[in-house]
Amino acid sequence: MGEPSLVTTSLEEEERRLITALEQIVISLEVKKNFGDESRKIFADLGTRLINISGSADSRAIEVNEEDDDDDERFHEIEHQLNIILAKISSFEEKSVVWGSASHEAYDYLNDIEEAHRLMKTLESRDYEDYTLLDLADDVLQIGMARLEDEFWSLLVQKPQTFEPEEPSFRSTEEDLIDGGSIVSSQDDTLEYVEGRRDSTDGSSEEYVTELVDPDVIPFLRMIANLMFGSNYGCECSNVYTSVRRDALDECLCDLGMEKLSIEDVLKMEWEDLDSVIMKWIWAIKHFVQVQLVSEKSLAYQIFGDIESVCNACFFESSKTSILAFLNFCESICISPCRPEKLIRVLMMYEALAYLIPQIDSLYSFDSGLFITTKCRYVLGILGDYSRSIFLEFFKAIASSSSENVKAGGGVHALTSYVMNYLKVLTDSRKTFDEVMKDLETRNHLKTEDHVDEESNITPTEKHFRSIITILECNLEEIISKLYRDEALRHIFLMNNIHYIAEKMKGPELVTILGDECIRKRIQKVHHQEMEYEKATWNSILAFLRDDGINYPLSNSASRTILNERLRSFNFAFEEVYRNQTGWTIPDTRLRDDVIISISLRVIPAYRSFLGRFGLLISEKHIKYSLDDLEEFLLDLFAGSHRSLYGGGKR
Repeated sequence: MGEPSLVTTSLEEEERRLITALEQIVISLEVKKNFGDESRKIFADLGTRLINISGSADSRAIEVNEEDDDDDERFHEIEHQLNIILAKISSFEEKSVVWGSASHEAYDYLNDIEEAHRLMKTLESRDYEDYTLLDLADDVLQIGMARLEDEFWSLLVQKPQTFEPEEPSFRSTEEDLIDGGSIVSSQDDTLEYVEGRRDSTDGSSEEYVTELVDPDVIPFLRMIANLMFGSNYGCECSNVYTSVRRDALDECLCDLGMEKLSIEDVLKMEWEDLDSVIMKWIWAIKHFVQVQLVSEKSLAYQIFGDIESVCNACFFESSKTSILAFLNFCESICISPCRPEKLIRVLMMYEALAYLIPQIDSLYSFDSGLFITTKCRYVLGILGDYSRSIFLEFFKAIASSSSENVKAGGGVHALTSYVMNYLKVLTDSRKTFDEVMKDLETRNHLKTEDHVDEESNITPTEKHFRSIITILECNLEEIISKLYRDEALRHIFLMNNIHYIAEKMKGPELVTILGDECIRKRIQKVHHQEMEYEKATWNSILAFLRDDGINYPLSNSASRTILNERLRSFNFAFEEVYRNQTGWTIPDTRLRDDVIISISLRVIPAYRSFLGRFGLLISEKHIKYSLDDLEEFLLDLFAGSHRSLYGGGKR
């Protein structure tokens, strides 16, 4: 071939001028104080290579032969283009790239780096033996990728998430106490139950995707990711993404009020504090899965959607720590001591997790995600096991409770109100209770009311609720009622407590589970205890008003003496009953009225008959009370305030 063309000569001249300019840039950048050692080294090496390139270019211009003119010209052009790209990239070290939908600068910047990668591939594919030029291409690409890595990080953290969930308010422990604060005291005072509010956490919101970064920069994040992965810098790209999003999810946990608690922290917490944390957990995990994780998966797909395996890996690595924090809290709860008041909360945790598992399965429906989905099912299983253990402890606590803190007037015992309100609250989790307790064997320690066939078609809730009520009644009859020395008061106590149980059964929460037949049986027991009370109290008193042992004719003095003594004894016994039983209590107004009416129907007719037959033979001083007096006095019974009768009047 002939002499080099004028075009080649001009290109060589332009290249020399460009190399000279780049050498000046390198010298200038090397002295900048804010440059790191690594960047300074790269540019120092680059300066040396530019000198070598300049020398080799001069040498090649002299020694070029006609046979290699075409290849040399092509590689010379590549060298020229790399130097131009390097100059452009270097100029951005002094300023920030403007990213946005209308930013030509950002597109140009990405195109330049992509061109550098293409040129390097061209050199590698043509087996070019001048490694100085290959090193230049590699350095240009390294500088560009390092800057892209920084820009990728900057864009990811550019805009924090704007969705701020409104945390529900939770009632304090004092506000949640059942019946104004009933606390059941057993031998070791372990039964302390606090009713919980479900309305703060009920109702699961729909999936909601929120913007985690500025939507205008999503296309650039996607282009940067594709470019970095296409240039064998995918590891650096995914590491940046994982780190940024993991930190963002950690902040999200803090925003949701979920601090990371160790097992020791959970075991040391007082129940009131732990109860509050559990309620936050139930609310927070629903938001975290349905909003945060859904948004995180969406973001990962928007950025890495072209490479699905990368998308799944980045989502998994960035979210794994946070979702495990929720699950680890459950495990910590389940190794703490079984206390009855925890059952409601644990069932709510079970219910929340069981509801979310299908969504979690969908989010982690890739190979590595199996770790999370398996862990969720494992935790769900131990929540179920722990619930069953708590229920058995609850049952045993009721059966063994022998608290001596009985009310003096025979009112409703704290254990009775505790258990019935406990069952009432459990009805809110009836479906979950059925699911968790279906495999719980009753064995000998779980009695079933009226020998209900274990194979009969009743739900686990009905079966276990009946068992609880049966063992409660056994405890009341066989242990607690015997703490009352007065037989009549013992029957008043049992009547009050069984009536309370029956009334709670009539409530809409329990009646659909236990049925009318259970209520009728309790009403029969109430009537039985009422009859036993009347026998214990009034049979002996009314015996004074019978005419047994009175000899006729009644005119003799012996008969008169007997009649006077009978009425005097009746008055004394009635006054004793009045003094004692006005201090007793029947809290239910209707039941109290029924009992008083039943007493009046026995006492008033007997007293009227006695005075009608023998009134003329009895000394007037022994007739202390009229029929109206007795009726009025009977109305004072079971009012819970002791009174006395003196001289025919009340005091």
